[in-house]
Amino acid sequence: MTATAHIVPNRIDIIGEELAIAWNDGQESFFTLESLRRVCPCAVCQGEADVLGSVERPDRTFQANSFQLQSLHSVGGYALQPLWQDGHSTGLFSFSYLRQLDSRPGEAVDPA
Repeated sequence: MTATAHIVPNRIDIIGEELAIAWNDGQESFFTLESLRRVCPCAVCQGEADVLGSVERPDRTFQANSFQLQSLHSVGGYALQPLWQDGHSTGLFSFSYLRQLDSRPGEAVDPA
């Protein structure tokens, strides 16, 4: 597959407490639901830059249901949008972001 090829999931499954993705280039990715919630890319979770570029990171607290997936939706052929049991749903996990998370062998997905 060339570097310019569009990498998309062929199959997405929830297996227990993991998200499994089979990509169209043959690679497979596995993420625990908890690790995905902790790296949610939305502004509510990661903070938002002000006009000077400073980012204030919000203080997040999680409950047990924060890591339980209620549903998972495909968005525009480029991302997944999870709805968590605690009601959080503003995170869009682009396919490129998911591949970045999976391309760090030996590293935890949680950057904190």
